[in-house]
Amino acid sequence: MNNRLHLFQAYGVELEYMIVDKESLAVKPVTDLLFKKITGDFVGDVENGVITWCNELVLHVVELKCTQPEHNLSKLLVEFQENITQVNAHLEEFGAMLLPTAAHPLMDPAKNTFLWPHDNNEIYAAYNKIFNCHGHGWSNLQSTHLNLPFYDDEEFAGLHAAIRLVLPILPALAASSPILGGKDTGFLDKRLDYYQKNQKVVPSITGKVIPERAFSKRQYHKLIYDRIAQDIAPHDTTNILQPVWLNSRGAIARFDRGSIEIRLLDIQECPQADMAIVGLIIVLLKMLVNEELISAHEQQQWEVQPLNDIFQETVKYAENTIITNQEYLKIFGIESQSATAKKVWDRIIALAEKAYPKEMEPLMPPLKVISEQGTLATRILHSLSGEYSTENIKLVYRELSDCLRYNEMFQVWIKEQS
Repeated sequence: MNNRLHLFQAYGVELEYMIVDKESLAVKPVTDLLFKKITGDFVGDVENGVITWCNELVLHVVELKCTQPEHNLSKLLVEFQENITQVNAHLEEFGAMLLPTAAHPLMDPAKNTFLWPHDNNEIYAAYNKIFNCHGHGWSNLQSTHLNLPFYDDEEFAGLHAAIRLVLPILPALAASSPILGGKDTGFLDKRLDYYQKNQKVVPSITGKVIPERAFSKRQYHKLIYDRIAQDIAPHDTTNILQPVWLNSRGAIARFDRGSIEIRLLDIQECPQADMAIVGLIIVLLKMLVNEELISAHEQQQWEVQPLNDIFQETVKYAENTIITNQEYLKIFGIESQSATAKKVWDRIIALAEKAYPKEMEPLMPPLKVISEQGTLATRILHSLSGEYSTENIKLVYRELSDCLRYNEMFQVWIKEQS
């Protein structure tokens, strides 16, 4: 227990990227070969100093994550970009490169999914048997995960209450998956639409995405983990799938390591965008945990359903969502009968700049792009201009791969603004 971190002492960040062919942009299932090239063996992870490279279910995804929790987000940004450069250099041998965004716009998961066949493959095989992982919600999704520490039940209660309030509006900041199968899906965050439905065989695994009102380890186990264990048992005769792994809510509590992991962020076009979003979320959670916006008691009173109602809208409309829950708007000092999710985030950014100017200053350039030009999903659609030919889609996503390579924001309105 003495080694556990307290609130906001350090953070764990995970970035997932797809490996694609440099010419065709087709998915390239070579993660195991990439790791073998580096280590000489088929391993599940490669430790590279501050950042560790990992496999993630399928052979065409690489996850880059903090080797240890890190407090300095600016340092993490530099390290992530250096590791992206290194991965891309190694992928040259395979005629491949990393592709950002939360979903490949042209992938056919029924034909192009190859599950990880090496260590831990029995777990993946069990998942596949129950849920069929050859689908967009499994093999065609890349996300950013943010892990935040807590020391004990008291810290867990404050952090979990705050995170529950933030989850519904995260797609309005981070949506990046509007295109699947070469078509506009009608959702700016189609990844999350699949995410909440892809385990419906056992509904308690995902619940309503927004976690239940659990504010202690005992409550959490009773309301969430015990239900998952009971419901998965008929499907998992080998007893290999544990509730702590299965839990797929938008934020999951890991009491074994004293952290809550936020899982609702679509990955962006480059690390500076991801780390700006992560940094803003951390500052917002600080304001909530410190009761600078509303009291902890008020935060804990929020039921799942009204938060889920907002979430369903932001999954589809992202920053364009019109939020009509006046009590929710009042949390952020908005007294209107309704407001767009963009207005809510603009208000949050203004509050965060005032309360934590030093932390917010380096985040503002990428946040300004998101605020002025929209989520990455909106920018992708704007760039496509309604033309969904394979050639046009590839043109846009090649530009996105360049953004990742050079750590640059994807901007599409520059000419109109000049």
